Amino acid sequence: MVKADNGNGIGRLALIGNFLPRKCGLATFTTDVYEAMRARFPEVAVDVYAMDDHPGRYAYPPAVTAAIPQDDLSAYIDTARAIETSGAQAIWVQHEYGIFGGSAGDHLLALLDRTTLPVIVTLHTVLEKPSSDERRVMEGLLARAARIVVMAERGREILRRVYGANPRQIVTIPHGVPDRPFVDPATMKDRFGWAGREVVLTFGLLAPNKGIETLIAALPAVKERHPNLLYVVLGATHPNLVAHQGEAYRDSLVALAADKGVAENVQFIDEFVEYDALIDYLQAADIYATPYTNPAQITSGTLSYAVGVGKPVIATPYVHATEILADGHGVLVDFKDFAAFAREIDALLSNDRDRRRLSERAYARGRTMIWPRLAEATMTEIEAIVATRPQRLPAAVAAPDLRPDIAAVERMSDATGMLQHSIYSIPDRRHGYCIDDNARALMLMSAMPQLDAVTRDKWTTIYASFVQYAWNPDRRRFRNFMNFDRTWCEDVGSEDSNGRALWALGVTARDARDAKHRDWARMMFDTTASLAFELGSLRAQSFAMLGAAAILDAHPGHELAREILQRFPDIHMAMLAETRRPEWEWFEIVLAYDNARLPQALIRAGVALERKDLIEVGLKTLEWIVSKQTSPQGRFRAVGTESFHRPYGEPLKFDQQPLEAQATVDACVAAHEATGDARWLEEARRAYGWFLGANDLDMPLATSADGGCFDGLMPAGLNRNQGAESILALQLASCAIWGLGKARAGVAGESRHAA
Repeated sequence: MVKADNGNGIGRLALIGNFLPRKCGLATFTTDVYEAMRARFPEVAVDVYAMDDHPGRYAYPPAVTAAIPQDDLSAYIDTARAIETSGAQAIWVQHEYGIFGGSAGDHLLALLDRTTLPVIVTLHTVLEKPSSDERRVMEGLLARAARIVVMAERGREILRRVYGANPRQIVTIPHGVPDRPFVDPATMKDRFGWAGREVVLTFGLLAPNKGIETLIAALPAVKERHPNLLYVVLGATHPNLVAHQGEAYRDSLVALAADKGVAENVQFIDEFVEYDALIDYLQAADIYATPYTNPAQITSGTLSYAVGVGKPVIATPYVHATEILADGHGVLVDFKDFAAFAREIDALLSNDRDRRRLSERAYARGRTMIWPRLAEATMTEIEAIVATRPQRLPAAVAAPDLRPDIAAVERMSDATGMLQHSIYSIPDRRHGYCIDDNARALMLMSAMPQLDAVTRDKWTTIYASFVQYAWNPDRRRFRNFMNFDRTWCEDVGSEDSNGRALWALGVTARDARDAKHRDWARMMFDTTASLAFELGSLRAQSFAMLGAAAILDAHPGHELAREILQRFPDIHMAMLAETRRPEWEWFEIVLAYDNARLPQALIRAGVALERKDLIEVGLKTLEWIVSKQTSPQGRFRAVGTESFHRPYGEPLKFDQQPLEAQATVDACVAAHEATGDARWLEEARRAYGWFLGANDLDMPLATSADGGCFDGLMPAGLNRNQGAESILALQLASCAIWGLGKARAGVAGESRHAA
């Protein structure tokens, strides 16, 4: 048994599910779970995040930390952030498909994917024949959860057989039941006006799958031997049913009772019964009946409650009933067999001794299921998953710098160019190619040190050919996306892709090792670079500026490059003046991708044009963005993609992309070259360390054996795909860091930072 002092130090949990006063069985269960945990482990704070199908309708109690609007995806993401910063050590989810938004409730996965905390999920439904979306969501839960709780062994079997679940991941914890004394029903009947009646009770939200028709059909035969019989149907009509057809179903049952001549023997109590009142009703009944029609029903809270207070139960053989009533703890009859229900009800009402013995056996089974036992069993699992959570490595542990390695780049490339995406490390041809990646790959060929001449010539030519073929002279723009069959997906690519193509041409014209490639790149730049004057995107303009600065490095008299550099910096500084606030030193009111390229472009332009004001603004904005990219532990923290487009919002932690680390390395190198300040070398190396494991999760993204790089740092770990952008970001950053080392060592010809 778990000790109340909670020796593993669990101090706070996040509990997600429905919650009272929302009227449904899952809300009752989650509320009972909360009360049980607080009673059994008072030292543990339990933060409730209530799923809300009608925002504003429910007056939630103080126990509810926050409500999550069911269909608002952004609310799930905001909740993940709130839980992550709350101090919670684990998340406990009560899962039912109908309570979460999205396809089959997949909004929940968006929440879980954005937290690093261990997760335990209690399944209230396990489908043996799921739809494709239901299967996808369940497989997502299995992948994310450290523990899956089922309430019946059949649930464990289905998870293993249908979903391929790991059996070590699954634990069976029966539905909780109240801890009430065993009482004689006769002592409770007066309060409900049932004195002198033999009472059969069915409880739950009224719906066709409850099988009430079967019990009503059984009553005439029972009434002949037990004229004082009363069948009580307790519970409000299911809200979804009311929304679609009002009370038509309840009215049909009333009509059926009248038709069978048992209207005086049936009492419909149309209300959502609170927990304590429900237990009183159960204790006042002589028999509890669940004539459910769904054989696959794995969980029935009402059945559990009835057993918990020691009711003789007659049920159809749905999954939960066959398990909980096994070994003589209840009576099972076939689905829709009203004659069998009549026979078994008569038998129990006619023999007080048998009915009493069955009650005692049920009550004994219920003692093993009381809420404190559920709380203890669940806390044992929570302690285990928290204890086995991977520990952070000491901050001082860092991998050595990686030597630039073309292997992964070649793996993603063919005779056409570099493919965009991969599934794990295998190129995914379905997504074809893009000029963004081939432009980056072209720059890498100039930056890659100690590459044999034949290999460098081969790949430089292939990537250059892609860029050349992407040029659409009729539209005077570069195309971006190409299918695997070499057909273009568009006539004109994005502004950013056009700016990046100009950048690659400028760098190649300056840094290519062979004159033939430098000459080609300058020709293409001269042919295409005037498009820069029509670019409206801030980043596209910055990319074009970086290309123009590289051209001026190699050809100081190049007028078109100089004009590009003179056109955009003042626009950028005017934008900065407009958006600046005391706490916001940035060009836009939002953060986006490739942020450090903006100050990098100003610094490079300032050096090329000999304008100190541009260098100063570039350094100041770089210092600001670097401060925003620093974790409390002093590590580089890439601006997460969830930060994008949040006006004046502090950067969010995930998802972190390799592109941001590479951009920061390059910008810091530019700052060092402009100032000689060694501080910028330290910042460059800190950003580079992100690839090597000096990050929020202490997980290296670089695969040092083959020069590969994972696609991102997610709350729960790595995005293990290795696309072109990520691989190129690592290799270009490695070239920059390698060049710094060679420059310090005085090795000529390897210190130029190509990108």
